[in-house]
Amino acid sequence: MNEKTSAEKDPRFKIANKEALIGIGLVLFNFIWWFAFAYGLGGKDPSEYTYVFGLPAWFFYSCVAGVVVMAILVFFVVKRFFTDVSFDDEVYEDQ
Repeated sequence: MNEKTSAEKDPRFKIANKEALIGIGLVLFNFIWWFAFAYGLGGKDPSEYTYVFGLPAWFFYSCVAGVVVMAILVFFVVKRFFTDVSFDDEVYEDQ
C-alpha cells in the first residue's frame, strides 16, 4: 500500500532535480548579467558611449565578458556541485 514509485526510490532523481535547479539558477544569473549591462549601459545616447577594445562598453560587458564569466562560473559549479551518476539500472535496483 505504501509503495514508493521508482522516482522516489532512485536517488538519481534527487540528484537530477538538484542539478536542474542549479542550472536554472545559472540561466537566471546569465540573463540578469546580460540585461543589466546591455540595458544599464546601453540605454543612453550613443554619443555618450564608452568603448572597450573597440566595442561599446554595454556590448563588451554584456556579451563578451558575460560569456567568459559564465564559462568560468559553469566550470566551477559543475566541478564543485555536480555529481557523477551512473546510468546503469543494475546499480540502483539492488538498493
